[in-house]
Amino acid sequence: MKKLLALVMTLAMLLSMTAFASAQSSLSVSLASEPDTLDPALNSAVDGATMIVHLFSGLAAWTQDAEGKFVIAPDAAVELPEGVANEDGTVTFTYTLKDGLVWSDGQPLTAKDFEFAWKRAASAELGADYGYMFELIKGYGTPDLAVTAKDDKTLEVTTINAASYWNELLAFPTYFPVREDVVGNEAWATDPATYVGNGAYVMTGWEHNSVITLTKNEKYHNADKVTMDEIKFYLSDDSNNMLANFKNGTWLLIDDVPTSEIANLKTEYPNEFVIAGQLGTYYVNMNVNKNLLPADTTLTGVELEKANAEVRQALALLIDRNYVVNDIAQGGQTPASSFVAMGLTDADGTEFYQNAGHSEEFDGYYNVAEDAYEGNFEAAMEILKKYYTYDEATGMFTNFPTMEYLYNTSEGHKAIAEYLQSVFAGVGVGMNLTNQEWNTFLNTRKEGNYEVARNGWIGDYNDPISFLDMWTSGSGNNDVQFGKGAHAELAMYNLDLTPFGLETKVENGTWAETYDVLISAVKASTDNEARFAMMHLAEDMLMETGCLIPVYYYTDLYMISEKVDGFYSIPLGYKYFMYTTVAQ
Repeated sequence: MKKLLALVMTLAMLLSMTAFASAQSSLSVSLASEPDTLDPALNSAVDGATMIVHLFSGLAAWTQDAEGKFVIAPDAAVELPEGVANEDGTVTFTYTLKDGLVWSDGQPLTAKDFEFAWKRAASAELGADYGYMFELIKGYGTPDLAVTAKDDKTLEVTTINAASYWNELLAFPTYFPVREDVVGNEAWATDPATYVGNGAYVMTGWEHNSVITLTKNEKYHNADKVTMDEIKFYLSDDSNNMLANFKNGTWLLIDDVPTSEIANLKTEYPNEFVIAGQLGTYYVNMNVNKNLLPADTTLTGVELEKANAEVRQALALLIDRNYVVNDIAQGGQTPASSFVAMGLTDADGTEFYQNAGHSEEFDGYYNVAEDAYEGNFEAAMEILKKYYTYDEATGMFTNFPTMEYLYNTSEGHKAIAEYLQSVFAGVGVGMNLTNQEWNTFLNTRKEGNYEVARNGWIGDYNDPISFLDMWTSGSGNNDVQFGKGAHAELAMYNLDLTPFGLETKVENGTWAETYDVLISAVKASTDNEARFAMMHLAEDMLMETGCLIPVYYYTDLYMISEKVDGFYSIPLGYKYFMYTTVAQ
């Protein structure tokens, strides 16, 4: 009997050891190169946001329901309550924090930490790119932002109306808590020794330009559901290096691949090469303060800007978006006819982009049908001939100033840049290409120290306003520089909101007097039809400038090992690894 018991025990131990050995406790992935910051209020990149959602816990979080549908669920909050309507039209929400919440260093987390974090992120002093996302809260732009910790566990927030996307904002990193004593150190978010969060993981290592290591946070309120003990985010902007490490099994997910390899990868890795939907647009932006006309032009002021806008629109017509999608990108993208991405609904339930623009022949602002390119090209040439000297013998313009095109390190971005350079050169429009590493590129573009640049935007939440409010004059994401520099003084825009029951009517106003006012009216509106109609007006204003040249609607292209289970990625671009398991 003893021998039998010993045999059973030995067998059980072997099975246990086998089970343990069948799964890895560490996951290595590569999303992008070195992030500029992992401060929830200051980060503006999707890859940085992915790391932050593992390191912090907001009132709400994106998760999957039993059917695999992406939903917003309570995280640090006990529940996501309905708001209480006030007599002035505002809405008050009262949130109760879960019991026992603590920071990764063991200190208690309170409602006061949320109040501080939101007021910090919204403040002009911090200058956060996403500060405008707090415009929905009463008192935005004043010291009296309507968010108050009533006690340690109760947070009261008053919004200007009952916005349908309010809960999605609560799951956005800018709305995550930070602790006042921690962020007093300006370098706190770049060093594991000073990094304090409240999420599923703690940062335990940051070898700059190499790897960021996250380790499971046992103090996290939902730690028992976190399955992966360690995540290593390897930092790289070299897609060939990414692919090599994926093929040899070192990295189990990569967020970029060489465009030249896409066709082969679809065949060789049919179960690991993923093309998923994404709410985003890849586009070219042009600095509104840079002149494209010949140096000897006599145009000034409003007339000069109108001419530049027409030239930008002509350059947009020269781009064969189907060629870019089918022959360069090759990731299942859709040619873009508007800036607001496909996948976002309009007031009537149709897609917003389908109702954009004013053509009866096609959706959006540009005809992106394959058979439309020749007509687009001819229209572009006729516009350009109005402003530049054209040599009929060579088919070239001879006095178009040489432009500089800025892009960040990526084989895909480089390939598109070279295509644009080639197609423009074909008509005598010179364009030099400048490559910068990710952080430098972001700052150069943000500061307006460029002429033309590649860009892309993925919605922060499922509403068209997420693509439109970033272009207000005070937005940190306004890379085009609308309402900034010399453009701030340019009075040429019109706005009439009287059809929507408002008294606002502006003629020849500045960007701040028109576009900023329009976006504020959108956010304040409680009339759904009027709200969406005003958002179409906003996109009209943007596209009339010609500064935003949509190229294609994004797909989320990545490679993930078949060994990985429990991973999910939402259409807003964030990838979630905390519930994964990895088979040996």
